[in-house]
Amino acid sequence: MKRTSKEKIIYWSKRGVGVAALFIWIAVILEIVQSKGSFIEQAPYCMAGTMIIFGLLSALFKALEWWQERE
Repeated sequence: MKRTSKEKIIYWSKRGVGVAALFIWIAVILEIVQSKGSFIEQAPYCMAGTMIIFGLLSALFKALEWWQERE
């Protein structure tokens, strides 16, 4: 099956966005863990950061899928 340039762009965009989100998430978690404070104080920041990052990732994936199915 031969892919068009649009399909290749979408294919690699999805992977790039996923990898970028993973690295951003790891960086945010490491920053939260290294800050001073107890686990109880850090937990809300950890959960909120995770929800925001992966919520944006899901939205970007949906946008790319919409673009892919548009034709």
